[in-house]
Amino acid sequence: MMAGLLFARAGVRTLVLEKHGDFLRDFRGDTVHPSTMEILSELGLLESFLERPHNRLYEARGTIAGKEFRLGDLSHLRTPAPFIAMMPQWDFLDFLRDEAERYPTFALEMKAPIASFVEQGDRVTGVRLADGRELDATLTIAADGRSSLAREMLPLKNLGAPMDVFWFRVPKPPGTEFTLRGIVAPRTLMALIDRGDYWQVAYIFAKGMGAELRAGGIEALRARIEKAAPILGPLDKVLTDIEQMHLLTVELDRLERWHRPGLLAIGDAAHAMSPAGGVGINLAIQDAVAAANILAGPFAAGKDVDPLLRRVQDRRFLPTRLIQGAQKRAQDAVIGPVLDPATRTLRVPLAVRLLDRFALLRRIPGRFIGLGVRREHVRSPDAGLRRAGLPAPSPSPG
Repeated sequence: MMAGLLFARAGVRTLVLEKHGDFLRDFRGDTVHPSTMEILSELGLLESFLERPHNRLYEARGTIAGKEFRLGDLSHLRTPAPFIAMMPQWDFLDFLRDEAERYPTFALEMKAPIASFVEQGDRVTGVRLADGRELDATLTIAADGRSSLAREMLPLKNLGAPMDVFWFRVPKPPGTEFTLRGIVAPRTLMALIDRGDYWQVAYIFAKGMGAELRAGGIEALRARIEKAAPILGPLDKVLTDIEQMHLLTVELDRLERWHRPGLLAIGDAAHAMSPAGGVGINLAIQDAVAAANILAGPFAAGKDVDPLLRRVQDRRFLPTRLIQGAQKRAQDAVIGPVLDPATRTLRVPLAVRLLDRFALLRRIPGRFIGLGVRREHVRSPDAGLRRAGLPAPSPSPG
């Protein structure tokens, strides 16, 4: 959606295709990071974005072996919004759609699943929809996630992931302090995302154990969760059915080549991220900005952008590799050993103890989480087509 907004803003006729009839998908990422809000500020959209309901997260905490530690501080960042805005992803996408629709060069078609690409020789010339229609395009940008069709025609490198996740929700008592919590205990990892009146909870387990946990029933799983996260309170009247557990199969991989003539993959289509750090949507936004910076101006001028597609990958490959490398190291050094069935006790790492003790050190992970690596700035042209007379965006219900 961000790519669609930026290309339309540059005067490029743009059509965004969405598979579903709305953006309401539960258990999606909620974190809008400072790097993304910096982009919104450069577009003049930050103030209206922050008018939408959200919560603000200035630090990250973790509970390890029953003790809470402070792990990251974002409040020092010199950006327009030095915090993580916690907003349901569907609200964020609604906001971007509302802004994109102010440009006459932008169009969005819902309920438009893509069945295949249309090809002529080695060039992608458009898409074929599930209803049989063929849509021609000079450039197709695949931003359709880890199940993208682009992954079937471009080389993929699998980095491996030792875990999968059950997502579920638990009501949160009023007045509880807003925060983002990680919980580490022997053979257990959890993440608690505060959504105001409920926790969105990730229960992380060793890859492939999902079927075994389901077979064990909700009572046994509930007991594990209550033991690891007493902050959630008694769950006997909350978690009553194993079907409340929504499985996310974690992948960590990336395309070795993100493009071919007429086609560019960005976001999760180009690089599936671990949920660790909540960086997926924010890295995708950075990809979109880089793509528009490099391609939108020449495209609007009628130039052939196929020779420029490589430059998008060259620009974004380093931050992708570095962030995935950090996630891979965390998987190998922390997540894998913690989830190992042989693990009986945990020793709090020295790095965690130092972060908790020294506030200055907490700025380092805060900067990495908040701004990432090689953050982008809006440099794509503005063709001046925005229709200012349209009503201001309104928050989506629910």
